[in-house]
Amino acid sequence: MARNRLLLTGIIGFVVSMLGCVTPVLIVLLAAIGISGSMGWLDYILLPAMVIFAALALYAVLSRRHRVRSSAPG
Repeated sequence: MARNRLLLTGIIGFVVSMLGCVTPVLIVLLAAIGISGSMGWLDYILLPAMVIFAALALYAVLSRRHRVRSSAPG
């Protein structure tokens, strides 16, 4: 159960950070609420977040694969 939550967290975090980094969705939202001055440093936050969430999802998949292999008979 915990591994499924870890994988789900990694996937959702990656998708959200990708939407904020690759598409102009976050820029439009920040401009709408008047915080458009902070757009210059968004990539310094979102790119590492995207890498961390991708690594988290990869860790969950590899951990699940290792757990299935170690519990398999023979």
